[in-house]
Amino acid sequence: MLARTTDPIVAVATASGRGAVGIVRVSGARVAPLIEAVCARSLKPREATYLPFRDAGGAAIDHGLAIHFPAPHSFTGEDVLELQAHGGPVVLQLLLARCLEAATETDPATGRPRLAGLRVAEPGEFSQRAFLNGKIDLAQAEAIADLIDASTEAAARSAGRSLSGAFSMEIHALRDALIRLRMLVEATLDFPEEEIDFLQKADAQGQLVSLQTQLSVVQQRARQGALLREGIKVVIAGQPNAGKSSLLNALAGAELAIVSSIPGTTRDVVSQTIQIQGVPLHVVDTAGLRDSADEVEQIGVARAWGQIEGADAVLFLHDLTRAERPEYAQADAEIMRLLSEKLPASVPVLDVWSKQDAAPSAAAHTGISLSARTGFGIETLRRRLLEVAGWQAVPEGVYLARARHVQALSRVEEHIAVAAEHLAARAQALDLLAEELRLAQNALNEITGEFGADDLLGVIFSRFCIGK
Repeated sequence: MLARTTDPIVAVATASGRGAVGIVRVSGARVAPLIEAVCARSLKPREATYLPFRDAGGAAIDHGLAIHFPAPHSFTGEDVLELQAHGGPVVLQLLLARCLEAATETDPATGRPRLAGLRVAEPGEFSQRAFLNGKIDLAQAEAIADLIDASTEAAARSAGRSLSGAFSMEIHALRDALIRLRMLVEATLDFPEEEIDFLQKADAQGQLVSLQTQLSVVQQRARQGALLREGIKVVIAGQPNAGKSSLLNALAGAELAIVSSIPGTTRDVVSQTIQIQGVPLHVVDTAGLRDSADEVEQIGVARAWGQIEGADAVLFLHDLTRAERPEYAQADAEIMRLLSEKLPASVPVLDVWSKQDAAPSAAAHTGISLSARTGFGIETLRRRLLEVAGWQAVPEGVYLARARHVQALSRVEEHIAVAAEHLAARAQALDLLAEELRLAQNALNEITGEFGADDLLGVIFSRFCIGK
């Protein structure tokens, strides 16, 4: 459910813990009386003022900067007060408590509470207010959280582009093109007796083709943006002692997993997020796949299959030093059979041949040969992983996107494709054409939130931190 959007709200807007500076933020319809109580003076709009923050008795809680952003020229579109104090958790909690206390005090000028109804903000509620008051759209609001959570430099830069409105502008351009088409179709439907063919005269077919081309570009960038945000889960699988832990360490550039010549050393899941050209890859090392009487190892193997079944890509590791042994090759074939059964066809399985340095004369195999010890083949594997992920280096214009954005754009593509079929049928299907264009526009509106359901907004903003 959406929070009560008319209540004034307050929260600590900086991360929990100790720091040099901490911020307490207040947003509401009219915060001037609260400013008088906490700062003992009025503030010039948008001008930082150094002063003491006062408790109820007039004593200083702390000294810091106070800034007043009058509505509508603030982040939320409401009156906003920011108190920038020293970043100790006790100091910030004292300031928070003081704001809540001062809000209930009687304002001498009006005889009413200074800021009636002031309460602690819910997660994401400041950004939610900004969205509801038209300061940002839904895609930009999500970009705030994505910028905070960005795990790579490329993701942070892309989130910044989304926050600045780059993604939203492209969505609005698509929407405007759809609206123009809808107007043409509706005009033809409304005036069927006219001799003028609105659709033909305005080149509706050409406009629809242009729209499809424009949509394809946006889809490609959105898919790349979603990849930057989400990354992919890559699971390393294979028989015991195939070099899985060594490969994880080589990809991560750190000794994360224990490496031993004793089969079955890895008995639990070890994971690490790495980045390749800014794309996050969540690499998971698993226990060696084999039948075992050891109860602990059995649990490890079961967990390994659980990770494999949830993978976006699997690296099936083969040991070149044992590849020619019949029993080893047979066990590998059985693992491949199980992989084929358990994984959907859309999940790629890459054959990787390890320990190339220990078997330089081994027969050539289909797949990637490498050595975690010397680094041979590691860069080739990195490039292959990017290909599997679907990454296409786009130097400019990539904005961070979410899975729901990609799904919405896919629905737009489907509706426009059906609309193109109806347009080809002309008068016999104009009403169906109009409906498909309407559905396509609604799917676009879901991205920016112009026709978003309350439950969708609640889910999105509840994942923010409190002070946002």
